[in-house]
Amino acid sequence: MGGMRSFFRCLPLFAVLLPGLLAAGDNPVTEKEFEAAAAGRDAAFVIVDGATGNREIFNAALAKTPLPPCSTFKIWNTLIGLEAGILNSADEPFYKWDGKERFLPAWNRDLTLREAFQASCVPAFQALARKIGSERMQAGLDRFGIGDRNVSAGIEVFWLPAPGRKTLLITPVQQADLMRLLAMGRVPASEHSLAVLKDIMEVRETPAGTLYGKTGSSADGKGVFNMGWFVGYAECGSRKYGFSMVVRGEGLSGKDARAMVEKMLEASGLL
Repeated sequence: MGGMRSFFRCLPLFAVLLPGLLAAGDNPVTEKEFEAAAAGRDAAFVIVDGATGNREIFNAALAKTPLPPCSTFKIWNTLIGLEAGILNSADEPFYKWDGKERFLPAWNRDLTLREAFQASCVPAFQALARKIGSERMQAGLDRFGIGDRNVSAGIEVFWLPAPGRKTLLITPVQQADLMRLLAMGRVPASEHSLAVLKDIMEVRETPAGTLYGKTGSSADGKGVFNMGWFVGYAECGSRKYGFSMVVRGEGLSGKDARAMVEKMLEASGLL
């Protein structure tokens, strides 16, 4: 049945008008699939049909709550860097390690843009933010419509939560809407920039579809994870869906959010 369901999900647009098949504008994830993935945790999921903009929202209260984007902001940091001409390709030298040992071994070496994005290397993207500068960064946030567009906490940290810090804030609904625009190529950026970003955002490909995204995590003052994001989009044949997932609770991180999304998309036949 799973294979047959995947076949129906990925039929071309002319086929979705036949009786009994997925109609254009229908969103594929059900409440039952969300509840199974969330497993009682404080989570919200938003999925948006690429063609129509129709949304399905699970846990609307949390989905409309402004939250720090954490490392999901690396999507926009990268795109602003590409548009500014600071970056050009996925596999170019990007980060020169300063020799300081950090808690993730993957950060303790020179990295290409692809490697830094996939390792979510904070110091690499802080260095990129410094090169972009406050003026161009603010212009990029305004251009792409990123959350409340607040960079007042400082160019190196405005997307990273910390006690007493007033960060950039964005809701899960806003994240999903932006990912839908990104999936459809409707973001005001060059084709080259969008192609490079799409390349480094790819995280999984199956016979059913391809998943693109970025995790993000926050931690409390003791370094214990307490929130996780996974935002991105899924392509299944001619159908595209933007999405965002956030989960809160002790010990929960972006890895948990990604696992929840993958479980739902597999159940729905998109992966």
